[in-house]
Amino acid sequence: MDKHIEISMLWQIYGKLLTDKQYKVINDYYNNDLSLSEIAENYHISRQGVRDIIMKGESKLFEYEEKLAIMKKTQKQEDQIQLILSQLSEIKDNSSDKKIEKILNEVQKELSVLA
Repeated sequence: MDKHIEISMLWQIYGKLLTDKQYKVINDYYNNDLSLSEIAENYHISRQGVRDIIMKGESKLFEYEEKLAIMKKTQKQEDQIQLILSQLSEIKDNSSDKKIEKILNEVQKELSVLA
């Protein structure tokens, strides 16, 4: 997975556990696509200061994920839901019973909301 995407996802899950400055700077860098210079100017700190905040924040995000594994569990659940949806489609396509087809459609609809 691309590091920018991974950090952005971790920020969405664990961002509120960071300091206020780490939260805002990481958001500006990864989600708002601001450069280190732009962020430094906005917060009246050096580029190196911004880089340090980002590095410490990233480290915390990865630490939280290592301990809590919320993103990993979520991705695993999404993969399982997609597999189940695929299997239900296969059953539906190979079934001629309208009652079974109706039930499968309802189950697929409910699972699709979770995916």
